[in-house]
Amino acid sequence: MRVMILAAGRGERMGPLTDQVPKPLLPVGGKPLIVHHIEALARAGFFELVVNHAHLGERIEAALGNGRRWGVRIAYSAEGRALETGGGILKALPLLGPEPFAVINGDIWTDYDYGRLPAAPEGLAHLVLVDNPEHHATGDFTLVDKRAGNAGSPRYTFSGIGVYRQALFDGCEPGAFPLAPLLRSACDRDAVSAEYYPGLWTDVGTPQRLARIEQLVSGLAKVGA
Repeated sequence: MRVMILAAGRGERMGPLTDQVPKPLLPVGGKPLIVHHIEALARAGFFELVVNHAHLGERIEAALGNGRRWGVRIAYSAEGRALETGGGILKALPLLGPEPFAVINGDIWTDYDYGRLPAAPEGLAHLVLVDNPEHHATGDFTLVDKRAGNAGSPRYTFSGIGVYRQALFDGCEPGAFPLAPLLRSACDRDAVSAEYYPGLWTDVGTPQRLARIEQLVSGLAKVGA
């Protein structure tokens, strides 16, 4: 299964940290955030990766190259102008191929084992859901009998880790658009499976969250030393 890492966001909330460095290259534990994903994917047996980029995209390509140093192969989907999550995935579909593929937000940090992902969703998508962080207390989806839904409670937050079929994007036009409406529409058709992950997960969207993850990763490294 091929995997796409979303790395095209500008990172506006990161302030001056992303003026010269794209958010996926911000360091965590001595290495770029996106490299943590690449290493975890390689450990889980995923070797065909697609990385999209827009803001300072040339720096991402220069830093990662073809992926050989991690034992993977990286193809790039250059957007120029960021196409949001849905538009970015749609543009990259030719690189991802006809089979189901995984997508991971490049601006999260997690210890989720990507080897747990299903090779194919039962419907159009499979989502990994997590507990709601303070900055997103209302959550995104419900989870009942391993199915994601829009109505009811309790609600969980979409982690930014999912597996999709190309059919989820049928009828979409090229350009910038979010992924969430496609997922909500698929939920209404009972076409989205889901799992709950109780482990470590953070949306690294602000300098404060980046600092907390740095402390956490540094602490884990000391424990493992």
